[in-house]
Amino acid sequence: MPKRSRPRYGSLQFWPRKRASKAIHSVNWKPIIENKLDSEGLLGFIAYKVGMCSAIVKDNTQHSMTKGKKIAIPTTTLEVPNMKIYSVRFYKSGIVIGEIVVSNDKVLKRKVRVPKEAKKLEHIEGFDDIRVIVYSVLKGMFKKSPDIIEVAINSNDKLGFIKQWVGKEIGLNDILKWDLVDVRGLTKGKGFSGPVKRFGIKLKPHKSEKGVRRPGSLGPWHPARVSFRVPMAGQLGMFSRIHYNLKVIDFGNVKEKNINKKGGFKHYGVIKNNYVILAGSVQGPSKRQILITPAMRPTKKQIKKKYELLELR
Repeated sequence: MPKRSRPRYGSLQFWPRKRASKAIHSVNWKPIIENKLDSEGLLGFIAYKVGMCSAIVKDNTQHSMTKGKKIAIPTTTLEVPNMKIYSVRFYKSGIVIGEIVVSNDKVLKRKVRVPKEAKKLEHIEGFDDIRVIVYSVLKGMFKKSPDIIEVAINSNDKLGFIKQWVGKEIGLNDILKWDLVDVRGLTKGKGFSGPVKRFGIKLKPHKSEKGVRRPGSLGPWHPARVSFRVPMAGQLGMFSRIHYNLKVIDFGNVKEKNINKKGGFKHYGVIKNNYVILAGSVQGPSKRQILITPAMRPTKKQIKKKYELLELR
């Protein structure tokens, strides 16, 4: 028989393969802003992964083979607490020219140095962009330290938009007006792993010298170094990844529509704040921090999908 072959495993796009330096990574907001969204407001919010469920939905997609029928799809539930503005940053040509801290909540002492008094938001001359540093308000949740992230704004009057939200809690209903979202977060950490699990190389015959679960060669004699393309043992998981174009199935507050399971969700507990249900999977384990932003490169296939949530299992 001819020898079976296949493409190599492990994308070379992601390098170096090491643990991410922080739980929520910063975002390149430029391509998101260029989409020219209709809705005005913040372009991202912090969420926490609850877990996966099966959703019974009614398919209202045009020209679909299952139009008007009940179908089951895999979904991921995220809990989305309210957020507050910690500080406002003024940019010019991509460089910070000034920052005003507008909040001194006691909870922030767990994360950053908080001033004794919060400053009033003032106008700074010569800026061409404004962004805000927001933090999650974790009321009755599984953790006490808030997560902090810089978020861009979509508005014609950005300074006026910020002034109306300083000192107030920003809820999910004030932000989420998108059908498709991108999800940013860290994958599940698996620690130090060998090349078979890490890159999917084949096992060598059982009588091979110097090990079965390792590559046959680390490369040629010259150049006298090991290339990064060679599959070797190392860190697996805890990598920063993005899932593009996830469909929003449903969102709301548990006080209005209780979606909690009896006894709570496995490895998570009970949702006490706002929630959002997305079609498909989201990276990371339960309780992992997730940043949700509007779709950076939406596709027609995902845009035309329309689902009506009937039941969550």
